[in-house]
Amino acid sequence: MIIVDTSVWIEFFRQSDETVNDLLSSYLEDGEVVAVSLVFGELLQGVKNEMEEKQIMELWDSLPKINERNLMIEAGKFSYRRKLPNKGIGLMDSCLLVASKSNKMSLWTLDKRLLEEYRNS
Repeated sequence: MIIVDTSVWIEFFRQSDETVNDLLSSYLEDGEVVAVSLVFGELLQGVKNEMEEKQIMELWDSLPKINERNLMIEAGKFSYRRKLPNKGIGLMDSCLLVASKSNKMSLWTLDKRLLEEYRNS
């Protein structure tokens, strides 16, 4: 299963990167993508109209969700221990790191700092 970061979803919706579009479409068709409320909250924050909001909410409703119980607390502890703010990684990204590691899932991001920390954690 794969947690998809906001950066990847944005490229997917823009349809500006054929590789991202093809891969994410394939993962979605195969049922390999799980939703995280933080990511979808960020996507909703950036919608430009009701049609975009509807599209994002339809995706949210159709995807399996991770268990987010205590996610923010665990991410805060993880961030503190790894000194992630000093590396330019905020709490939202720390949540994705913790969610992927604790659920034994892959994390797909286009954020270089987040990707580096994911590989090193």
